[in-house]
Amino acid sequence: MPEYQVIARKYRPQTFAEVLGQSIVVAILRNAIKNNRLAHAYLFCGSRGTGKTTLARIFAKALNCQALSPDFEPCNMCSSCKEITSGSSLEILEIDGASNRGIDDIRQINGTVGYTTASGKYKIYIIDEVHMLTKEAFNALLKTLEEPPPKVKFLFATTEPHKMPPTILSRCQRFNLNRIPHDLVIQKLQRIIREQGRSAEEEALRMIADQAEGGLRDAESLLEQILAFHEEEITASGVASVLGIMTRDTLFELDHAGKEGNLSKAFEISHQIFSEGKDPVYFLESLTEHVRNILLVKLGGKEISALSLPRTEIENYQKISKYYRQEQCLDILDYLIDMQTQIRTMPSTRIALEVILLHFLRSHYRVPVDIMIRRLCDLEAKLDPTSAVSKPPFLDSTKSEQSPQHSVSTVKVAIQQEKKLSSPTPASDEPAISKKKQSQYDTLLQFAAVELEGTIQKKPLIHPNKE
Repeated sequence: MPEYQVIARKYRPQTFAEVLGQSIVVAILRNAIKNNRLAHAYLFCGSRGTGKTTLARIFAKALNCQALSPDFEPCNMCSSCKEITSGSSLEILEIDGASNRGIDDIRQINGTVGYTTASGKYKIYIIDEVHMLTKEAFNALLKTLEEPPPKVKFLFATTEPHKMPPTILSRCQRFNLNRIPHDLVIQKLQRIIREQGRSAEEEALRMIADQAEGGLRDAESLLEQILAFHEEEITASGVASVLGIMTRDTLFELDHAGKEGNLSKAFEISHQIFSEGKDPVYFLESLTEHVRNILLVKLGGKEISALSLPRTEIENYQKISKYYRQEQCLDILDYLIDMQTQIRTMPSTRIALEVILLHFLRSHYRVPVDIMIRRLCDLEAKLDPTSAVSKPPFLDSTKSEQSPQHSVSTVKVAIQQEKKLSSPTPASDEPAISKKKQSQYDTLLQFAAVELEGTIQKKPLIHPNKE
C-alpha cells in the first residue's frame, strides 16, 4: 500500500500555470528565461502559504529542464525535473536557514560554488527562511552573492525581509508575493474536493478560506482535518464545530435581536460560545468583520470589490444594513477593535463578552450627539416660538474651526440662558411654559452637554494644521 501523502504536498503546484494569485511574479520569471536576462540572486517575500518556496523550486526546474515547453514551463518528465521534485538533485541544494544559520555553514557554500555541475546546467542554492541567518553568516555571503560563478544562482525565501541586512537586499531581485484571494482559494479547495470524490457546501469552503487568511497551505491543511471529520458532505455547521467558530447565521441573529430589542440574545450567544469551547476573541474578530461588511454594503452597495462573498450572502447583508446607520457602524467598529485587546486582560472573559454584546445590541437605540442637538433646537423653537432660533455654533458648517471645548461651553451657556428665559417674571405677558415641558427640556439639554463633553474627552479633535 503506497504511503499517504498530505493534501498540501500532493496538490503542490509543479508548473508556473498552477501557481495561484502571483501572475506578475510568474510573468517576470518567464520573461527572464525567455530573454536570457537572469539575475544571480532572487528573493521571494510574503506571508506563509503564498508560494515562496514553491516558486523557487519551479524556477529552478525551469532553469535546468532538459525539455522546456514553448511557454517556458518545466516538463516535469526529464531526469532533472524528477530529481528536483523528489529532492534528490545534486545540482539544486535546498537549505533550511533556521538550522544552517552560522558562519561555518555559509563557508561550506562558498567553498562549493566553484565546482561545475555534471550536466553543465546551473547550480542553484535555495535558502528557505533566509532571515534566520546570523549577521556573521550574511557578511560571509556578501562577496559570493555579489559576484558568483556564471552557473550559480541563489534563490531566497523569507516571511520577514525586514530582518535581512540592506547589503543583502540590494544584491537580490525582490518579489513581494500577495496573499491569495478568497475566490482562488475556494476554487482550489473545490478542485481538491472533486478529486477526492467528496462534496462540500460553498459556505463551508468560504469559512475555511476565511480562516486561512490568504494562505493556501493553511486552507489545504484545514481541509484535510475536516475531511477526516466528515464522512459525507462537508457542511458549514460541521466546519464551525471543527474549527471552533460561529456561523454567519448566528451573527445575523444578533442583528435581528438588536433591532427587536432582545437583550437576552447576548447571554444566549455567550453561553453557546463558552459551552462549546469556542474562542471568544476569535468570535469578536468575526463580529468585527461582520460589521465591516455591513458598512461596506452601506457605502458601496452589493457591487463593491472588497466584499469576497457569494451573491446570497451579499443579499442578506443588504437587508441587514437597513438596521444600521453609517455612524453607528463606525462607532461599533471602534468599540470592538478596542475590546479585542482589552478582553484578554479582563478577570472574567465571560462577563466581559456579555457586556460587549449588550453594548452591541443597545447601539440601535443610542441617539447620536449631533442629532440630539438638532432635536433640541427644534424643541426650543416649539417651546419659545417668539424668540429667534439659530443653530448652535458647533453645528454650523461655516464655523467648523471652533474647538470642541467651545462647543461644550456653548451648550452650557444655552442651558443657563434658557433657565433665565423660562423663569417667570411678574411683568411678563407671554404664556408660561408648562413645568412638565420645561423639566423635559432641561433634562435633554443637560444630557446633551454631558454626552458631548464625554465624547470630546474620549476622542479629542485634532485640527489638520496641528502636528
